[in-house]
Amino acid sequence: MDHIISVDEAITLDGLFRERVKSTPQDVAYRYFNDQHEAWETQTWEQMNNHVACWQAALAQESLEPGDRVAVMMRNRPEWVMFDQAALGLGLVVVPFYVEDRADNIAYMLADAGVKLLLLEKSVHWHEVCEASAGIENLKRIVLIEPSGILDPATRDSINDPRVVMLDDWVPSESNEVNHVNDDPYKLATIIYTSGTTGRPKGVMLNHHNILSNAYAGLQVVPVSPDDILLSFLPLSHTFERTVGYYLPMMSGATIAYARSISQLQEDLLIIRPTILISVPRIYERIYAGLQTKLAEGSAFARKLFEFAVDVGYSRFEYRQGRAPWRATFLLWPVLNKLVAAKLMNKLGGRLHHAMSGGAALSAEISRVFIGLGLSILQGYGMTESSPSVCVNRYEDNVPSSVGLPIPGVEVKLGENNALLIRGPNVMMGYWNNPEATAAIISKDGWLNSGDVASIDEQGHVTITGRLKDIIVLSTGEKVPPGDMESAILRDLVFEQVMVIGESRPYLCALVVLNSANWKKYADHHGLDANAHDESIADILLDKITHETREFPGYARIRKVAIIPEPWTIDNEMLTPTLKLKRSKIMAHYKTQIEQLYEGH
Repeated sequence: MDHIISVDEAITLDGLFRERVKSTPQDVAYRYFNDQHEAWETQTWEQMNNHVACWQAALAQESLEPGDRVAVMMRNRPEWVMFDQAALGLGLVVVPFYVEDRADNIAYMLADAGVKLLLLEKSVHWHEVCEASAGIENLKRIVLIEPSGILDPATRDSINDPRVVMLDDWVPSESNEVNHVNDDPYKLATIIYTSGTTGRPKGVMLNHHNILSNAYAGLQVVPVSPDDILLSFLPLSHTFERTVGYYLPMMSGATIAYARSISQLQEDLLIIRPTILISVPRIYERIYAGLQTKLAEGSAFARKLFEFAVDVGYSRFEYRQGRAPWRATFLLWPVLNKLVAAKLMNKLGGRLHHAMSGGAALSAEISRVFIGLGLSILQGYGMTESSPSVCVNRYEDNVPSSVGLPIPGVEVKLGENNALLIRGPNVMMGYWNNPEATAAIISKDGWLNSGDVASIDEQGHVTITGRLKDIIVLSTGEKVPPGDMESAILRDLVFEQVMVIGESRPYLCALVVLNSANWKKYADHHGLDANAHDESIADILLDKITHETREFPGYARIRKVAIIPEPWTIDNEMLTPTLKLKRSKIMAHYKTQIEQLYEGH
């Protein structure tokens, strides 16, 4: 464990970077694809330190004071780290935005956090930000990364805002050493916005110690060494990736490679050949879907061989965990591994020994298949408000149906209605500018109410069994409050009832019951057949839904609609006596229609 930088050594997040540079200056810190050179390149820790010094010199020109907020809207790349570390070293508070976020959402966060400087990657985002930042007086500087030489003339001409500067002109080519002005680990380090129940995001305040303690605790149970290489593709604006895919590897001295895009992930896996994969369920779902498609195209023998290999492999896993007896079929594993399992592992680069899944629930079947083929996925649990990790399975104690045991230093217990309560050094400082919401979620004695319903077995394994407020967690890890979206949709009077779905799925869909009278009026007015329920009608309804939910974050977009012909009532047991949706009952009753909405995903 000598390679790990302790919390006491680091003190702050920028102190962690300083200690890593001091410890292993010539080791490769990052691999990335240089679009201009069209080649994969590397940065050592010493090179990164030199860049951070230059970025810090640029920030120092902006009359920023410790505690001021600066925002970043950029895909994963070394410059994200350079900006983050330069800002943290000056005592600034970093506010990450999703690259695909909506203009009105950006405007809200810029104003709410009082952001003074915004770093933008692409000129295509400029027009959105220009619109969003109009009238926001606190925003004094906008830095555009894209080189001015490759901007199209129209965009170049439109950028006449005196606040805008190109990165090439802003960051000096040389600078002195990196500054570290803050040595208080309990100072605010970042504000991370997460969905609120009103549709407006809430700013989660995390200090340096919140994140450092969380990363260090993770390393105590899931070992990561300087020889490891991680492929980073979840957005760094997501707390899971930021803590586990950025600060944790820095703490252990591992190398991070930044994937070019999700669409090129398969190719990047073969090029980078990572040893550790940190992902949300959606990526495992995609690989699984690809496997199922190929199996469907193959012979019956190939399908039976695949299922037999999974069955034997999973039984071996259960045996090694001490939960099942030895079976004679285990003797066939070397052959099954060569014929089936190794082919999957080779598609993932051939070197994976760690795989973690978090952010949302991974289905039991997908978990069984991957574990059966030799990739022991460790499922964990966390939330932005807890920096984020709370629980994780261990290799020697892996219960796939659970999210594992609490990480060191973190306590969990069950509260009212079996809500999972969390306490530890990872619990947030509170919500930015929202003491009421903070008081509602953190008790006076420090227990954070997760909002998730859970059970805890005798060994301490935590299993999430439901959600207190029916918040939908997509397979990407994003959280969406369905009730608020449903209320927004029902503002359009053609809808009588609606239920938003998407738990552990890649996107949101809606089941809708139309108001027959209002729909007939609309259909007659537009020359439509009111009784038709074909794709063209679904598209019209989807447009109406999109309009009504425009105030919600970009990831909370409904992609497909299913028209339900009969209303939900108390008599047909789809509503409670107080006229609330019986969500589980509706999901079960319309299972076929729901599966059609997600066909191919």
